[in-house]
Order: sequence, then C-alpha cells, then structure tokens
Amino acid sequence: MTADETERRLRFHQPEKTLRHLGAPPGDGTLAALFGLDPADYRARLSGFEERNRKAAAELAATAAGADAVAGPGGATGPSDRLPFRPGQHVVAVGESTTADRLSWFEILRHLLPDDVRCTNLAVSGSTTTQALAGMPMLRSGKPDWVLCMLGGNDVQRLDGVPLVTASETRRNLTALRDLAVRRTGARWVWLTPAGVDEERVARYVHFRRAGLSWSGEDLDALAEDLLARPEPVVDTRPAARGHLDADGVHLTPAGQRAVTAALLDTLTA
Repeated sequence: MTADETERRLRFHQPEKTLRHLGAPPGDGTLAALFGLDPADYRARLSGFEERNRKAAAELAATAAGADAVAGPGGATGPSDRLPFRPGQHVVAVGESTTADRLSWFEILRHLLPDDVRCTNLAVSGSTTTQALAGMPMLRSGKPDWVLCMLGGNDVQRLDGVPLVTASETRRNLTALRDLAVRRTGARWVWLTPAGVDEERVARYVHFRRAGLSWSGEDLDALAEDLLARPEPVVDTRPAARGHLDADGVHLTPAGQRAVTAALLDTLTA
C-alpha cells in the first residue's frame, strides 16, 4: 500500500467507531495494525491530521468573515463571537464520509469553538440515511444540544444504475431522524446539503467503475433543494465545494472542507 493510500484510508475510516460497540475501546496497537502501521506511526499520523485542522481553523479565523464569527481557535475570548454554541453545550455531527473525514469541516469547526463546547463526530463513511436512523439510540444517548446533519450522498449512489435508497425513503428517513432527535433531546438542528459530484471523474475512477457505482448530480441537487425548503437552518455546501472535489469526483479536498466550514459559519452567523 502506498503512502497516499494509507493516508486516504486513515482519513475516511475510523474502525474504533464500530469496535467500541463490541466492548472496551480498542487500543492504538489494535487500530494501528488494521492500517498496517505501528502504534507510534499511527499516533503521529493522527496528530498530523489534528495539526492540519488547527492550522485550517486558525487561517479561517484570521479572515474577516472568520474573525467576525468566532472567538478564535482554542476558545480565546473575542468580542465578535457570533456563533450560537454556548459553553457547556454538546454539538454532534451526523453524516457520512464527507463528515467522517479526519480533515472534515466538523473537525475544523471544533478548533474554532471554546474548549468547553463538547464536539462529537458520529459520522460513518458509507452511511446511508437508513443506517443513520438505525443509529438513533447513540445520538439520543449523547444528549446533544445541537445536531449538524450532512446525509444523503450515499442514498443517491447507484449500484448498476439502481439507487441504494429511493428519494422518497431518503426524505422520510431524514424527517424521522430530525423529529426523533429533537423530540427526545430538545436539540437544535442544522442541515448541510450534499456537496455535489463530478460525474466525469466518478466515471473514470477505477474503483467505482469496477464496483458498478455511480452518482448523479441531478439526484444530489434534488435532495439539496428538498433540504433548502425545510424550516431549519440549511447550509448549501454546493457552491463552497465547487472546484474542490478530489480525483474520485465525490470526496472533498482539504481546501473544500475548509470552504464548507466557512459556508457553515456564514449560515450560523447570518
């Protein structure tokens, strides 16, 4: 496995999220072995991701828009903290690979919030809205004050032309997920639309082609428009993601993740 392939696997896959349900959380040695790494290398690579997120947060906070929105990385006090998250609150992200990414918009966001705002990333790469709905007990048990939800990109994924989840079922699942979480926890809900795809890159990407997988920008746009019509705050991530899709045509580059974070800040401070 090449260094680039190892980094990609580390970015998008967190086996500890699955293994912790089987008992005690796995140690670094167990997790490192899953990626063919020794524990020291594994920890160093994770620290590297965190440092990149801190740097992205600091750069974002230094912009005019960022300075007007946040107190600053690490929770430094500032007069223009307009984000709605308050000390002691719990902010949870629900999503798939775009959010599970160790360099994701949510991982950048956590470095823009005061230290006493707790952040939990429940996103799982490959998750559909059906699978996310099945994970409702974990979301509910975390007693979130805020839920940031970016789901649906995998629902419209097609296997030999057949969507994994129908559009009507996606809408039903998203509504049920929001209603159950809000009713049982009182959390405030924020939607993020899927970021879009580059269909030509998807068609050329060898792993998708071998598996018979495809995405349609039209399908994703329809889902985004449905979310934009809902009463809760919605971040349209498509403009931010434009020009920032990686070689597979689906996932965001680190620059794209930073742009989505900026779009989230704009929406929450409007």
